[in-house]
Amino acid sequence: MLSFLKPGHGETVFASNYTICQRVGGIDERTLRRHINRFVELGFIKRNDSSNRKRYRVRSSGGECISYGLSLTPLLQRASELIAIAQEIENNRRDRIFIRKQILTKLAHLEEHDPSNAFINNARKALRRKLSLPEYHALLANTDAECQSLSTPDDPPETMELPANDGQTVRHQSKSKEEKKDLDSNIGDEALKPDLLTSVCDQATSFSTERLRNWLDIENHARTLAPMMGIHPETFEKAKNAVGAQKTSCAIFIMLQLGKRIRDFGAYFHSITLGQRQNQFDPLALIQRLSETNEQTV
Repeated sequence: MLSFLKPGHGETVFASNYTICQRVGGIDERTLRRHINRFVELGFIKRNDSSNRKRYRVRSSGGECISYGLSLTPLLQRASELIAIAQEIENNRRDRIFIRKQILTKLAHLEEHDPSNAFINNARKALRRKLSLPEYHALLANTDAECQSLSTPDDPPETMELPANDGQTVRHQSKSKEEKKDLDSNIGDEALKPDLLTSVCDQATSFSTERLRNWLDIENHARTLAPMMGIHPETFEKAKNAVGAQKTSCAIFIMLQLGKRIRDFGAYFHSITLGQRQNQFDPLALIQRLSETNEQTV
C-alpha cells in the first residue's frame, strides 16, 4: 500500500485490487480484500468509497479535491507508535537469544563437571519450548545457582583434634598423609615411564612439535590437548588436584589413543578423574593393554 503513495499526492491509494495483487506477488483477490477489511477494523486504513466503488480523485476549478480510495492517514499518524512497538519486539527477541546462549554455555559447563545432573536434562527440555523473557531470566537464575553449587563443597572438611600430650602421634599421622599424597601423585614411577606412555599413545605424541622427555613435558602437552577434546582447563586443574598431575596427564593421552571408542571425552574424563570411576582408573594397566593391542596389530 505504501509503495503506491507519491510525494505531494496525498495519503490515499487509488490503485485497483488487481494492481495491488500483482505488486504483492500475485495473491488471490479475496485474500487481499480480507486483509484490507482487517486493517479497516484495526483502524489502520480508512475507506473513502465513491458511488461506483472506483478509486480516483476529482478536483474543482478552485483547487479543491475529493479522493476516493484507501486512505493510509490513520496508519501514518500511528507510525511512531508502531515503530516503538516493533523496536520493543526486536529488543525482546535479541535479549531472549542472548540469555539463551548464556544458559546453553552454563549447561555445557555443568555437563563437563557432572554429566548425570538431572537439572541439565530438565533445562534442555525447557529450552525446546518458546519461552518468554521472564521465563528465560528465571531459567538463567536457576542455572547460575546450579553452577554455584558445584563450587560449594558438599561436606565440610573434617577437623582433626590435636591431643594435648602426644605430639609424636600427630606428626606421624601428618607424615603418613603426606607420603600417601606423594604416592597418589606419582603413579608407579618405577613401572610407568614417560617413554612408555609416549610410545604407546602415539596419537597424543604426534601433536607435539618437540620430544616429550619427562612428566612435566607430558603434563604441559596434556594441558594443551585438553581444550581441543572439549575438556575445560578448570576441569583439568580440578582433576590434577584430585588424582595428581601424572594420572591426569595419562588420562588425556589414553583417551586420545582410544579415539572413537569414547563417545564423550569430557564426560569420560570427569568420570575417571573426579567421578565414580576415579578409583578404578589404572593408567599402567590400560597402557599395557594398549601396548599388547599394538603388538598384535603389527
